[in-house]
Amino acid sequence: MANLPVTLAEIEQAARRIKGRVLETPFVLSAALTERCGVPVGLKLEHHQTTGSFKLRGATNAVLSLSPEARARGVVAASTGNHGRALAHAAKAEGAIATICMSRLVPENKVSEIRRLGANVRIIGKSQDEAQVEVDRLVAEDGLVMVPPFDHPAVVAGQGTLGLEIVAAMPDVATVLVPLSGGGLAAGVAAAVKGRSPRTRVIGLTMERGAAMKASLDAGHPVEVEEVESLADSLGGGIGLANEVTFQMCRALLDDVILLSEAEIAAGMRHAYREEREVVEGAGAVGIAALLSGRLGRLDGPVAVILSGRNVDMGQHLRVANGGDAA
Repeated sequence: MANLPVTLAEIEQAARRIKGRVLETPFVLSAALTERCGVPVGLKLEHHQTTGSFKLRGATNAVLSLSPEARARGVVAASTGNHGRALAHAAKAEGAIATICMSRLVPENKVSEIRRLGANVRIIGKSQDEAQVEVDRLVAEDGLVMVPPFDHPAVVAGQGTLGLEIVAAMPDVATVLVPLSGGGLAAGVAAAVKGRSPRTRVIGLTMERGAAMKASLDAGHPVEVEEVESLADSLGGGIGLANEVTFQMCRALLDDVILLSEAEIAAGMRHAYREEREVVEGAGAVGIAALLSGRLGRLDGPVAVILSGRNVDMGQHLRVANGGDAA
């Protein structure tokens, strides 16, 4: 781990930097999942975070790491929604202006919330990669400072603070289930968890359709995938062909990656609502979905599940909660 782009010491420093600016979210035991799985199952309720997802940790750490001069130029990022919301909030708290570039696949509820926080919004193309082209232009031509949604050491370190809280709440945790997209959360959590508890397994979870990190890990290098609609829309987007941080860390630290169908993700959302009384978006439900599906096989100790976000279109959530078709 000493040779990886983000260290345990940097994650611990991030925890001190963002303290008081983000919530230390609850960690609760799920009676229903514990009974079903035969081992203690704890839920890290990160969807209770101020902006509705874990992304506030990384965005806040990244903004606070900038010089006052850099913050004054304004920050910019491509986002599938939750990072944009977090960066808009973190920038506003420090008196900076955020510009968020998103594709047309980002749900309107996420776009409108980013606008409400005072950020400039640009809708570009049909993928996060196309939105990133606009980000690069704004950096080159207007001098804005890019704060990427995942492939940035300060962002990864900020997300890793969540892993520190998990180990503190469940010191004997055997398995941590973490949503996997561009790898910022998975890389940071894995570095923190394995830094504190080396024997703990960390498993990345994502959707079957358009899983860029899984395809890249299988190929041995970053690759592009087609971005398609999914209940787990926050897990969409590529990892960047020039990825410098998260691909290396996920390859080194993740013990496994599991793909989930749309029906399985929908089942996770329904369980979260009906049994745990929690509203989570598809990306936030993948840990529960993996447990319900039985894809993890035999569990040999306590499990921690990250419920990463709640920023779901409520019409979609109502349809899924009532047993509607996952599509």
